[in-house]
Amino acid sequence: MSPDTEILFERRGAAGIVTLNRPKALNAVTHGMVRALATKLGEWARDPAVTRVVITAAGDRAFSAGGDIRVLHDLGRAGRHGEALQFWRDEYMLNTLIKRYPKPYVALIDGIVMGGGVGVSIHGSHRVIGDRFQFAMPEVGIGFFPDVGATWFLPRLPGEVGTYVALTGERLKNADAVPLGIATHYVASSRFPEVLDALTGTAPVYAALDTFAEKLGIGALVAYRQAIDRLFRDDDVEDILAALNRESVSGSPMAGWAGATAAAIRGKSPTSLKIALAQLRRGRDWSFTECMKAEFRIVSRIIRGHDFYEGVRAVIIDKDNLPRWKPDRLGQVLPLDIDGYFAPLDHELELP
Repeated sequence: MSPDTEILFERRGAAGIVTLNRPKALNAVTHGMVRALATKLGEWARDPAVTRVVITAAGDRAFSAGGDIRVLHDLGRAGRHGEALQFWRDEYMLNTLIKRYPKPYVALIDGIVMGGGVGVSIHGSHRVIGDRFQFAMPEVGIGFFPDVGATWFLPRLPGEVGTYVALTGERLKNADAVPLGIATHYVASSRFPEVLDALTGTAPVYAALDTFAEKLGIGALVAYRQAIDRLFRDDDVEDILAALNRESVSGSPMAGWAGATAAAIRGKSPTSLKIALAQLRRGRDWSFTECMKAEFRIVSRIIRGHDFYEGVRAVIIDKDNLPRWKPDRLGQVLPLDIDGYFAPLDHELELP
């Protein structure tokens, strides 16, 4: 295995081990990594000697900070939409493969996990987090939308936490992740090598993980949970912002938090905010397959628009953090506009 390889595969004992190996790029997931992982998972699914899969990452900053957005931006800018869409088609098929994987799939997550990194971890049967864990779906801040199955998993978080995460891009830490169901176990980062060694044996996965799992204290989100469930329950982004604004001048203990939260939301793409809320509300009643098909419909339209390219320019390329959204006001994004993102395609996402 070359250290320059983007994704590494190893058979150790009963485990197939995957290592995301782009630490300098925060392990951003490339198209080649997506295809290689899908192929290897197919092989291991058929191999009786492999009884579980473990995915981990190189470096100590990030499990994976997302997909390789800069490349996708450049493809779209060059008019190569078909190539960009093939990435998302393959990525969403990989997310589905992991969701339906016939063997235990264990993600060892330490550091940042966002976007595409969430897609190769949260759908697995076991999600083990360490001390540096930070989870976010910040896509509305770059004119995109929460994808990789977020239409399925965000509405299924307790209360309105998924709505809060989608509209704010706020990062959640490890003490919140296990109670919310984002993670199944917490293990101290220093013990991750021991966990990995234990998972290569023949003991059941749950038994190996339970040996190392520890309890954490109360997470920071607990203080805001009741307010989140109360203020993020509406079906219109404008109504959610109005509720936050009222709370911010109420003199309640949540006033300062509500004001800061409203300000954070107002800086995001109006179109992306409305898409995100619509996908979460619709996703509550959809199957996983329906959610993934909807996400492919959305991305097929969003890459032909303006905000994705402007958001990537402002946040990733120029880093001026001054995106010029079009339209730039929520009231200019009509329900009919949002319905168009969910309309059927001539070439739908086909899932096995």
